[in-house]
Amino acid sequence: MSDTRWIDAFLEAQASELSAARNTLLAYGRDLKAFSHWLGQQQKTLAGASQADIESFLVGCEAEGLSEATRARRLSAIRQLYRFTHEEDWRHDNPALQIRGPTRRKSLPTTLTQEEVIRLLDAAALPHRDATRNSCLLQMLYATGMRVSELVGLPVATVRGDPEMILIRGKGGRERMVPLSLPARTTLLLWLAERDAAEEKARLAGRPPSRFLFPSRGRSGHLTRNRFYLLIKEMAARAGIDPSKVSPHTLRHAFATHMLAGGADLRAIQTLLGHSDISTTEIYTHVLDEHLRQLVLERHPLARDA
Repeated sequence: MSDTRWIDAFLEAQASELSAARNTLLAYGRDLKAFSHWLGQQQKTLAGASQADIESFLVGCEAEGLSEATRARRLSAIRQLYRFTHEEDWRHDNPALQIRGPTRRKSLPTTLTQEEVIRLLDAAALPHRDATRNSCLLQMLYATGMRVSELVGLPVATVRGDPEMILIRGKGGRERMVPLSLPARTTLLLWLAERDAAEEKARLAGRPPSRFLFPSRGRSGHLTRNRFYLLIKEMAARAGIDPSKVSPHTLRHAFATHMLAGGADLRAIQTLLGHSDISTTEIYTHVLDEHLRQLVLERHPLARDA
């Protein structure tokens, strides 16, 4: 079979058997196509690649200046592909089995102070054509710690009836319940009223109703991650915060860090964030440690004198 058929079959299996998220599948596809393209330049295919070929490809990735995280992700995709093809008996060996990838250093996520978050929320609520929607987006993101893809793709039926908790479908189809704060519920009710009025006008004009909380006329049917990314940059600038510090994921980090600083249990934060492994959540303890270290260096009188 051609390389394209191998990759397509692998991605189909990931989607159907493991319920891999769309963004995960896109990343796998990009990484495997990059490896296939490199093999093609060597007059080789995925079916005939050896361990030495994979190692050479990774060396080439390093020479290109790709980060450890990118190289580790590419190796992970290759490993999973060959594990799949070995299980399907398309190959009798697994050339990626013995390869050790670069050790990924966990970098501390960028976050915001509580004061900066308040300024950002206030900026979102300033008079503007989409102020109600933007305020709802930020309030819900900070209240729940949702991933941006989970937020923008939220079905409107999930939030009907002024719920105190909502059901989120996360990575791999895993579901979790997250609570809504009172400010988030308040802005949600305001947005629902505005959204439903717009939807009624659309219905009268002959357009079908949207099933999403944040509808859009684009192909996805809802506000896209990229559009929200640009929106939050605009709101950061309006709040007087460096836009390079702010992204949708920054508010997810702020949610976890501020919860931990407020005394929340790490296991509870793991559940709220939808992390399958608590080691992923533990990064926030390091963020808090760094914050406390800076606090001592900046506020302790002897540290300042030194």
